[in-house]
Amino acid sequence: MATINNTKIKTDLRTRTKSERNTRGKLHNIDEKIIPFLWFHGNAEEAMNFYISIFKNSKVLNITRYGEVGPGQKGTVMAAIFILEGESFYALNGGSEYAFTPSNSFYVSCKSVFEIKKIWERLTDGGLVMMELDKYPFSERYGWVQDKFGVSWQLILSNNTNKIIPFLTFSGKYQGMAEEAINLYISLFKNSGIQSIMRYNEGDVGQTGKIVHAEFKLHGQKFMAMDSAIEMQFTFSSAISYFVNCKTQREIDKFWKKLSDGGKIMQCGWLKDKFGVTWQIVPTILGEMMHDPDPEKAERVTKAMMQMEKLDIKGLKQAYNLH
Repeated sequence: MATINNTKIKTDLRTRTKSERNTRGKLHNIDEKIIPFLWFHGNAEEAMNFYISIFKNSKVLNITRYGEVGPGQKGTVMAAIFILEGESFYALNGGSEYAFTPSNSFYVSCKSVFEIKKIWERLTDGGLVMMELDKYPFSERYGWVQDKFGVSWQLILSNNTNKIIPFLTFSGKYQGMAEEAINLYISLFKNSGIQSIMRYNEGDVGQTGKIVHAEFKLHGQKFMAMDSAIEMQFTFSSAISYFVNCKTQREIDKFWKKLSDGGKIMQCGWLKDKFGVTWQIVPTILGEMMHDPDPEKAERVTKAMMQMEKLDIKGLKQAYNLH
């Protein structure tokens, strides 16, 4: 069983003032079923502000900050929700356990050379270029960069209506498993399916028949995936996980059983599937309870959650309603 160091993301809700709770407790409705969750090491706010300054239709929706008791420095971000180009993201300052890798990246479609150059200049500043922004057989302009915070971005000149799309690169011991993973994911989520697949042909660098590029939808949300053409030293990291909002225990049980099969069970609703991708299976009611203006209720729910692997709505409600 894998574990998460929860003490580094825990706050003492009992010590918050009323004004702090009201500011932090404001909830925003998130429409997406699946939300990318980014695990930073002390620089979540700096990273969010950096991304928001680059992409349009972007803003911070909610920030929870550390209080007097820490464990983070008072006033620094513990967790946050933000929007980039209309897409939701979670951010957490969770410690040094996880580091970003290029296996999880974000595919950014740009409609003009001017736009792609502008975004490229910002993301490459202090970052690491993996593929130069240039003309390739598959696009007039394309580039791949790991920014100064470690997050990877693929920029392409394209008319794709989705501006930012999560992109899974199956490498290392998971190389060649992209199609199997996609088929599992689309079997679990409603309104899902494969939109297109391109495969490596004989003579290509990649393994013949494996996926060079795939587009698919999960619960109506677009994702992309590929099998790495060459041997890579990196693979998926829990620094980027996928947060799944569940309305019922039955839904939690389904995702937990299927996604954890052959993978690793973690704490607090986290799991790593057999392909190395990390998921958080979370009831929607949890956010409401943890942001309750009554700090004792919120604290009880937090403590109950931290004792769980798979989250149990009944147990969370019992902790919330305890007198």
